[in-house]
Amino acid sequence: MARVVPLDSASEAAATLSGVRAQLATVWLGESSVLDLLLVTVLAGGHVLLEDVPGVGKTTLAKGLARVLGVAFNRVQFTSDLLPADVLGGSVYHPGDGRFEFVAGPIFTDLLLADEINRAPTRSQSAFLQAMEEGQVTADGVSHPLSPLFTVIATQNPIDFDSTNPLPEAQLDRFLIATRLGYPDAAAERSLLGEYRSAPPLVPVLDPAGLLRLREQSREVYLHPDLAHYVVALARATREDARVRLGISPRGAMHLAEAARARALLHGRSAVQAEDVRALLHPVWDHRLLPRQGREHDRRITAALLDDLTAGVPLPR
Repeated sequence: MARVVPLDSASEAAATLSGVRAQLATVWLGESSVLDLLLVTVLAGGHVLLEDVPGVGKTTLAKGLARVLGVAFNRVQFTSDLLPADVLGGSVYHPGDGRFEFVAGPIFTDLLLADEINRAPTRSQSAFLQAMEEGQVTADGVSHPLSPLFTVIATQNPIDFDSTNPLPEAQLDRFLIATRLGYPDAAAERSLLGEYRSAPPLVPVLDPAGLLRLREQSREVYLHPDLAHYVVALARATREDARVRLGISPRGAMHLAEAARARALLHGRSAVQAEDVRALLHPVWDHRLLPRQGREHDRRITAALLDDLTAGVPLPR
């Protein structure tokens, strides 16, 4: 029988996560829903893709998240000449004793900011595939495990900008959530020029051990069989329509269930509700769906299509 996180433990976890959100809100002046999506990603052990124009706070948000969670942080600036070894590391030869030594790259951290990931060539983008799926890196036939907290926050400029390459579908499918940040409102933008500059530094609310405990609690949140059936029915609806070239994969269905568990815990609940699934449908699935008509990576097209496809799947009673 599956374990279920006790209600009092769920409330305690939600209080801790509320403290994390409050700290992040001092450096993030945009929509609060973005903070919830980041916390859902971290709790579910996934990765997030932030898609937006330069200068809206993507890097500041990633660094702030690492600081508040109390985890190690590295940043890689992706460029057109970036090599896989620049991210993963590689073997270095020591002529004195004739041996090779693996030197770990910046991917060996808890939270990795992959900045402007779509500026790198496909070969370097693909270097992430094993790491994001298996939590390890293989070099010269030897597997090197990554941190159990390994999380990628990748940023991506719009693909019609100069010198950008669309991410391959196999890599997009490995991101639990993809979202846009948007511009702050006028009042928030004015504060950037004034009191924001004198805000106190962020204070860690968690540490690696505490975050691992929260992830364990997230996995124990109860998902009713009817809701599991609902998630599968939604995924299958995207694969059976003539307007869709690539529907939601089984991994995508699993990601939606894991994210729903994390959202329930974020709100202090020990069981998933239908609203958790519906609230996360677009952040978890929009970037995975490929329509037959229109631009492949136009989220407005895929969002409208996803709404139409899932409208016919009845909610469980």
